[in-house]
Amino acid sequence: MFINGCDCSLVIKTEHQEMSIPYSDETIREAVTILREEATIEGKGVYRGLRKISGVTGCVVTPLTIETAPLLLCLAMGTSSIPVYVSETRNIYRSELYLVPMENTEQFALIQDRSGNNEQIAKSNEKKLFEDCRVASFELRILRNEIVKLKLDVTSERPHVVYPYNDREQRIETGERFYGDNVTYTINGQEYKNIYGVTITSKKVNGTKTELWIKRIKEQGDDIPAIIEEMTITATLSRDRYEHYYYGTFQLNLTNLFLVCDESNINAPDAVIGPMRYFVIGFTSATVFSTSRVAIV
Repeated sequence: MFINGCDCSLVIKTEHQEMSIPYSDETIREAVTILREEATIEGKGVYRGLRKISGVTGCVVTPLTIETAPLLLCLAMGTSSIPVYVSETRNIYRSELYLVPMENTEQFALIQDRSGNNEQIAKSNEKKLFEDCRVASFELRILRNEIVKLKLDVTSERPHVVYPYNDREQRIETGERFYGDNVTYTINGQEYKNIYGVTITSKKVNGTKTELWIKRIKEQGDDIPAIIEEMTITATLSRDRYEHYYYGTFQLNLTNLFLVCDESNINAPDAVIGPMRYFVIGFTSATVFSTSRVAIV
């Protein structure tokens, strides 16, 4: 079984658009359960069972680019407002995204193609269509000197089917990628320069549970407060490459965070990078900009 590999391509299909995302890692596969038959009362028999395909499971890890960020962040968060035209620009639209439980999100489909350029693999691995997918949890990773990546844990109750069409090769939406070096962090209205990176994890089954890991350079004193009323994370691209100011930007907003654990409480003569884990009890939202007035999902 080919679980992952560079020959795989992945296409996301929603009601309004179809996009082939840049490849990083993927483990989308059948979710298999066993229908078990109990052994005899005397305990001398063996369990028997039947293999049952119960849907789809797995994850997708992909970098965020200027083209894919609006769609991927919307799939992660869950719901979006109607795009609003930004004044004093030619064709830039702003969309507000809100974190909601998995049950309240729109469904989407995935097309998985493992054929690549290898003829032998192409004969044994047809295109697969995974329908009625939702994001059960996600993880957004932002670190200096690294590409911003998003991990989507995908689930569906419907088994896959063979994709019935022989489409031409999909154009992968590469575009410019977001980097952790071009991310700013504002906490309670103050920008912090000593944050090395953050990781946002959210589970969306039976409600939403969100945590934030802050990796900051600790020198003297506890500069980041234990209780954060509002935190804003802004990622931007090179401004001189784009005609419009807003294009190439996305922003995350988190409210009401309290410190759960600080693992950097150590005595060291030099600066160290220490993680701080926060639990988010308020709202989590995002703002993204695109060149389309069409709804993201």
